[in-house]
Amino acid sequence: MAVLRHSSREQRIGAALALLATGIIVVEFLIDSYFGAVPAPTPVYVELYPSNRTDAEIIADQKKDQAEKAALAKEQQRQYKELEKRFGIE
Repeated sequence: MAVLRHSSREQRIGAALALLATGIIVVEFLIDSYFGAVPAPTPVYVELYPSNRTDAEIIADQKKDQAEKAALAKEQQRQYKELEKRFGIE
């Protein structure tokens, strides 16, 4: 209390405003944590395979997946090249 008696009016107003601003920020964090938006659960899709697959079937599936991945990468590269031409990026 001695600090308050020996401080000027401006210092007390400044201290009150600093405490008020800090209090508002803390209250907003508390409110946000209570009412904050919870992200919607995202479904995870899993491809089920029969347990009696042969090694040849597994290898064929892997090759097919690799070919799809390569085609997707090639298409993405083509799109980037198109953007480079459109915007003159060399």
